[in-house]
Amino acid sequence: MPFVKYLIVMEDKNRLEEKVKNVIDQIRPYLIADGGDISYVNITDDNQVNVELHGACASCSMSIMTLKQGVEQAVRKAIPEIKSVEAINLQSY
Repeated sequence: MPFVKYLIVMEDKNRLEEKVKNVIDQIRPYLIADGGDISYVNITDDNQVNVELHGACASCSMSIMTLKQGVEQAVRKAIPEIKSVEAINLQSY
């Protein structure tokens, strides 16, 4: 029985992961237009999405606003199970 439960949890996590990747793919063109990009890294067990910012998004002083007010809001609106979106490579300003 525990193995079956594990498979169900993994299936749910895989489905959630695909939804997150889909939302990120919808946001990506806006970031690319400003010289940046974003890539999905993983989802933690507590439903935090980790991403990596690239290009202008990785070095801009407004990155945290873009991440929280843009990316995180879009992801959480589409997928309420997600608790937050964090950039693993974001510098603090």
